[in-house]
Amino acid sequence: MTTTAAVATTAATFLGMEFIAWFMHKFVLHGPLWFLHRSHHVRHPHHFERNDFFFLFYGSLSMLLIMYGAETKDFRFWMGIGIATYGSVYFFVHDVLIHGRLRFWRKSRSTYLRALNMAHKMHHKATTRDNSEEFGLLWVSPRYFTLAMRKPAPTRILRQPTARAERSVEKNS
Repeated sequence: MTTTAAVATTAATFLGMEFIAWFMHKFVLHGPLWFLHRSHHVRHPHHFERNDFFFLFYGSLSMLLIMYGAETKDFRFWMGIGIATYGSVYFFVHDVLIHGRLRFWRKSRSTYLRALNMAHKMHHKATTRDNSEEFGLLWVSPRYFTLAMRKPAPTRILRQPTARAERSVEKNS
């Protein structure tokens, strides 16, 4: 397989995964598999939720495609790479940026990321399988871009040291 074909296959698979994720989220997770996905829509004290098991399906599919296509680096290998790339982006955008499961990213000044966050919050307003909207991950309805552009971006404010912290610094100097 040529480099151009490999890149095209990976990119097409990545982009196709957005549609597949939207479709699965809307019709399967908010349908017959709601009993697993529900854990993602309700508050709970746990670090993990039943919804987290869905990564096993896509991760296994990606791994199998990579393994069976690795010897010849055929289309299966590059499709597996595309699925793995989408899964990595999904984890970073959804779990880290939106839900803050790893707390190293706070507020963003990016209009796109703020629109994405607003859309996702609208999705989570519904705690039942019905009446949700915005099922995609990376594609955001234009109305959320309009809202994100109207709402001012957060400013970064450095915390002023408290009097107690200032005394501690002076004492240690």
